Amino acid sequence: MTTVTCPMTGRLSDVEKADEQIQKICDNVKSQAEKKTGKKYNLFIAKSYKTQIVAGTNYFIKVHVGGDDHVHIRVFQSLRHAGSNLELRDIQDSKTHDDPIEYF
Repeated sequence: MTTVTCPMTGRLSDVEKADEQIQKICDNVKSQAEKKTGKKYNLFIAKSYKTQIVAGTNYFIKVHVGGDDHVHIRVFQSLRHAGSNLELRDIQDSKTHDDPIEYF
């Protein structure tokens, strides 16, 4: 039996390696990120992430965008009964691979 541990509501989870599900979230919000930053990203590869349980889920994702450049994005996913919609809530530009994911 697999045990799933969930972070307490409102707290950020521990950092996890990005998987296919997190990459799909990034793929869905890439155009929103490009619009917010005014940049075109040839790469948009999820590397790691943290989650925060609220009235839905906030995903804080470190994304490789080419060279040594990374961005951190915060994506909100609404609850299933509200449509499980994804919305890019914020983005931090000019990040590196070594920058930790923190609340923003």
